[in-house]
Amino acid sequence: MQKHFEIHDNQTAQSLFGPENANLKVLARRLEIDFATMGNRIALTGEEDALKSAVSILNALSERISAGEDISESDVRGMIEISRKNPAHTLTDMTIKTPRKTIHPRSTGQEDYLRALETSELVFGLGPAGTGKTYLAVAKAVEMKLAGKIERIILTRPAVEAGERLGFLPGDLREKIDPYLRPLYDALYSMLPGEQVTRQLENGEIEIAPLAYMRGRTLYNAFVILDEGQNTTVTQMMMFLTRLGENSRMVVTGDLSQIDLPAHEMSGLKDAVGVLEDTKGSEIVTLTSKDVQRHPLVARIADAYAERDTNIKKNTDM
Repeated sequence: MQKHFEIHDNQTAQSLFGPENANLKVLARRLEIDFATMGNRIALTGEEDALKSAVSILNALSERISAGEDISESDVRGMIEISRKNPAHTLTDMTIKTPRKTIHPRSTGQEDYLRALETSELVFGLGPAGTGKTYLAVAKAVEMKLAGKIERIILTRPAVEAGERLGFLPGDLREKIDPYLRPLYDALYSMLPGEQVTRQLENGEIEIAPLAYMRGRTLYNAFVILDEGQNTTVTQMMMFLTRLGENSRMVVTGDLSQIDLPAHEMSGLKDAVGVLEDTKGSEIVTLTSKDVQRHPLVARIADAYAERDTNIKKNTDM
């Protein structure tokens, strides 16, 4: 069977096809179809279902390009992944809009995570590095603040390497904790102009603080993100979760395969996930290597380590 897809704008066509048709090659390989380009027209050949998906994806990507967005092979892969769970071939595009970019989910796991961030007051985002669990949480916080739904963004992370005892390090509080919070800064600067980030850090609209400094506070009208939650103790996690105040959201991110606590210490994240699994208002979203959006090798690395750990556990239990 054959279908045709035509783009009426040369620049849109060039962006859609990608360098040397790289985007079309990803589409063809993943959907097991063939393609040929004739100017701004694409001839697609393959099974009917695959062709319907291809046309739906090409339409959605063309709309993004027309809206001024850049697309890459990762966007194509993500759109294919999301389309596979939709037999109607109609792609609903969940997005987060920030001043610097519009952010789209690139996997079904990320789509589920964004839905949880939209609807739940407490979200646990679990998964390996590169799945977007922290980045998407920061993006949602920025979007909600810009919409006036919350007044502050509070970012925190346990400084395990310093044992939460930061006093011996030089500089003020920000300088002491900054190295541990750098990924959160990177996410903020990718979504907001630098001068806005600086100004909001100075006036307290965005707050960066070590987990130890959350004790005794109640956090109102805030979007609060605890990153690297696997490195909290049970006591620290309980303390953090009970800071939740009126009109606030909390997101806890972490990777339970990367716990840096002493062997005898229970991870607060692991404990909380078990305790709060069925608690109304909270949601647990587990991302996997399929949701990794960094270099494709990162997903294979994550799988290899997970397989190694599974084998070790099997041998230990025998």
